[in-house]
This record gives sequence, C-alpha cells and structure tokens, in this order.
Amino acid sequence: MRFVALVFCLSLTNLGFAEVRFARIFTNNMVIQQETEAPVWGTAEPGEEVTVKASWRGGPVKAKADDEGVWRAVMKTPKAGGPYEMRAIAKSGEVVLANVLLGEVWLCGGQSNMQWKMRGFGDVLKPDADKANYPKIRLYTVPQDLGLEPQDDLAKRTRWMVCSPQSVLSFSAVGYYFASQIFEETKVPIGLVSCNWGGSSAEAWVREETLREDFPDFSEALDNYPAFKESVGKSVFDKKQAPKGLRQTSPAVLYNAMLKPVMPMAMRGVIWYQGESNVKEPEQYRTLFPALIRDWRAEWGQGDFPFYYVQIAPFHYRTNEKPVALLREAQLMALSEPNTGMVVTMDVGDPTNIHPQKKKPVGERLALLALAKEYGQKDLVYSGPLYREMKEKSGEIWLKFDHVGGGLKSRDGEELSHFQVAGKDRQFTPAEARISGDYVVVKSEKVKKPVAVRYGWGNADEPNLMNAEGLPASSFRTDDWE
Repeated sequence: MRFVALVFCLSLTNLGFAEVRFARIFTNNMVIQQETEAPVWGTAEPGEEVTVKASWRGGPVKAKADDEGVWRAVMKTPKAGGPYEMRAIAKSGEVVLANVLLGEVWLCGGQSNMQWKMRGFGDVLKPDADKANYPKIRLYTVPQDLGLEPQDDLAKRTRWMVCSPQSVLSFSAVGYYFASQIFEETKVPIGLVSCNWGGSSAEAWVREETLREDFPDFSEALDNYPAFKESVGKSVFDKKQAPKGLRQTSPAVLYNAMLKPVMPMAMRGVIWYQGESNVKEPEQYRTLFPALIRDWRAEWGQGDFPFYYVQIAPFHYRTNEKPVALLREAQLMALSEPNTGMVVTMDVGDPTNIHPQKKKPVGERLALLALAKEYGQKDLVYSGPLYREMKEKSGEIWLKFDHVGGGLKSRDGEELSHFQVAGKDRQFTPAEARISGDYVVVKSEKVKKPVAVRYGWGNADEPNLMNAEGLPASSFRTDDWE
C-alpha cells in the first residue's frame, strides 16, 4: 500500500534531504495493538533504508522509502505491557517514540454525541473527570479536516495524551467511560483514537468509490470536487478554509481527511455514535450504514473487527417528516452485519436536547458489548430486549424477545408504556401491555382483531420496557407498512 508523503517532507526532499520520521498518528505516549502484526509507517529520503526497532522482544524490521519518500514496516507485537521505546533509524537521522504501551486500541467515531467532551456539560461530568487517573489509558484526537481526495497522513500534528483529570476534559466522554470500564475489568492498557465531527453524516465517512457505485444520490456532490480543488489549489481544508458548499455532511470528505490517514494502524475495533444527521433519509440509511461498516473493514484489512454502535436517543425532531423510529429501525437492522452490537438509549435521552447529558451509561453499555464479546466475560447480559416474533391469540398479540436476561421488567414500576396496535385498517391506537413470563401481551378494546404492534414509535418517546439487568428495549414494529 502506498502512502503519500507530507508537504513538509516533500519540500525537504526538493532540497535533497528529508529526515526520517513517523506518520503523525505515531507519537510519544501512544498505545499500539498487542499480539498482532502492527503496520508502522512514515517518511524519509527517497530510496533510503529505514530500520524500525522496539524495546519489546523481537528483532528490528527494515523498510525502504519509495520514490516519494514513504516507508512502511510491520512490527510483531507481544502481549500487553510497557512502557517501551520505538525508533526509526536511517542515514538521514533517527526518531524515538517514548512511553509507548502495548494494549487494546479502539477507534471512537461518529458525530457530536461521540465528540462531546467531558467538559461539555459544565460540572455535570466533573466528578468523574476528577477521578480519571489512568496512566495506562491513552487518548488521541484526530484533527478535524475535510478532504476532496484520500490523504495518507493527517494534515495537522497532534499528540497522544496520558489520561488524567486534566487531559480527559478535552476528550470524548462516551469514549472515556467505555475505556475506563474495560480497563477496570481487564487492567490492560487502552488506547482511544477519537475520530469524529459534530453534525457529520454517515456518507461523509464512506469512500467515494463505494458511494459512486452504490449510492447515485451523492454523485452530483462528488462531481463538484475537482472544481473545488482547481479553484483553490489544494484538497484538504479545515472548516474555516473550506469552499462554500463543502462541510462535514459532504460525501467522503471525512473518510478522505480523517479516517484514511489512520486506517492502516492495528486496532481491536470501533465504537460508533452517529445517525442524527441522517434522520431525514432512514430508508437510505438501511443500506448506507452497513455499507460504511463493510467499507471500513475491507479497507482496514483486519477482517470483521468488532463494530459496536449506539442507537440514537429520543428527541423532538420537529422538522422531520418521517418518524425517527425508522432511523432507529435501520440501525437495528444493521445487527445483521457480522460482529456488530448495538446500545439502546431509549431511557437516557433528553427530548429537549439532542445532546443528552447521560453519557456514562452509553459508554458503559458499549463496554458491556466489548467485555462480553471480545474479552471473554460470557456471563454478561449486554443487550436490552430485542423483538423477535409475535402471535395473535384471542384478540391479543403476544410478543417474544431476545436478550430478556433475568426477565422482562418495567423500568419505573408503572404499566408498560408507548405500545400501539392496529388492525387490518392500519390505524394505530394506544394499547395496554403487560408482561407474561418472557412475553409482552398487547391489546386494545378499540381493536378487536389486532394484526400489528409498534413500540416507542414517537420521535421523543421514552418507553419503560427493559430487562432485569436494566437495559432498555429498542423501539420496534411488527409490520412493514409504508
């Protein structure tokens, strides 16, 4: 795989000299994925031989810089540990990375609810931030940029940070809660790469080739990119420099500038929180979101790595013409992709704020998925009830669920809420619902012969069905009516 050298290094090359260096994702304090073959890359003098050494057990690895001065090596990593040093050595110089740990690397992607920082609600999350003394958790935030074409290194330099009460304030709250929960259970170093942008759309994180092949709705926007580049003479922009019409919802731009540059790095998996910017096109999201997952996996070349995501929370989308439950339904359908998991947030949203303050349970529920499915804790209940099937009996509909855990419950002890039933006329009306063992039984005196049920179908519904472990049920419907 080829990597294009940075403008800085190319300018030095034009002078006949370029010092060896690592790509910008590699800095002091980083975490490298344990027990794998981890790609390491950077730039040097074209044709120069580069030796990469690490202080963990294992011999040095040699690489040769190509005609553009780009080199790439693959380092075999042992079990978690450290701190270590890693260095790249060439005739043009030597660069050393210090305080490197081997552990578990996770990418935290999405839009504002993943981006939302620990300092983002004033003092609400501060008590948890004050306790964030985790020297073995490391944090990296990918700089926000827009790209008209795929980039092979980040346009701006940033650095890995050791997790502390000070550093965590500027990092993803969901990501932090996820990592701290896993660390408390495993004691293995955790590296988080925060790669997100508030208000971003799913299509902004997908390759142009995939969008052109499978989603013609985006072709017109993509066709404008060569003209943008010709008019300004470059292909990467921050939000202040971007040409009019180019933003974080534009197709492929975040994949190009933010994801592609870090994509070769070895990692365990992805946690993802996005969807609010796509609520107006839920039918498209049914195929767009799975395409994103498959695209990332194909390009990363690390198999079907874990992809755990958050279903969007209740909120009054007053201008939305389609039920937001359709977007949640599209997210639910994505569970058909291998090695995925979904966190339900029907109980921790805020109907008046698209950015709910309850970030801790979201991160902890993502951690439950990872602990159960990746880290061997098989006894964990990691999902709330998910609708499986229904049967009609004597004017009632009996609903069966997966992931009932220790049993179905009402979160607040009140009667189950936000159920509707309809007959063949397809007119839904509020319904009574009760728990009977592992079933929920739904009926309405107004519908003598019910044929369909919907649950939590309003945009801001906060229904109360959960399992005994406190994990809420997803909104769902038994029909497929338009």
